[in-house]
Amino acid sequence: MMIAYRRVSSEDQNLDRQQFPDADKVFEEKASGADRNRPALRDLIDFARDGDEVQVHSLDRLGRDMRDLLDIIEKLNGKGVTVSFVTERLTFKAGKDAVDDPFARLQLHMMAAFAQFERSIIRKRQREGIDRAKARGVYKGRQPTIDRDEVARLRGEGLGATEIAKRLGIGRASVYRLLEGLTDVRVKVQGGT
Repeated sequence: MMIAYRRVSSEDQNLDRQQFPDADKVFEEKASGADRNRPALRDLIDFARDGDEVQVHSLDRLGRDMRDLLDIIEKLNGKGVTVSFVTERLTFKAGKDAVDDPFARLQLHMMAAFAQFERSIIRKRQREGIDRAKARGVYKGRQPTIDRDEVARLRGEGLGATEIAKRLGIGRASVYRLLEGLTDVRVKVQGGT
């Protein structure tokens, strides 16, 4: 079976350039490649069987972290699944009879390393830009997406973090972080500082 994996980094991007007309099944998602917890990728790995081929548009669509990229390929190869990257024209075959192409492995390591390097440079430039904007007083940061007052209200009704997270459609860790912040503020106010 030919399986395709399509990914873009954000909701406002589209998957149009990643076409796989011969695919029997397509897994797609809009999530950062740096995110190791991608549901469609996890489903693809669970779904793929011995003899299948997974096609991905390019290395950076599967992952930007070299370790993660290699791990995904090894997992799939370990299940007897071949992984092909269309743009780079790289194929990693599975199975005991498959001859591991050392040149393809070298290219994979080099391209993944360059992608990781590029990502690091982008982050560094972004950080420098933010620091300059803060110094000029024009950087305000990202606006909060979670209503702190609503979290406090629900907590005041006696709801726990899990239930608050479910009702607001957010992660429990976010609720705990906000509750901790609310507790710190209350303690300071009660303490008179």
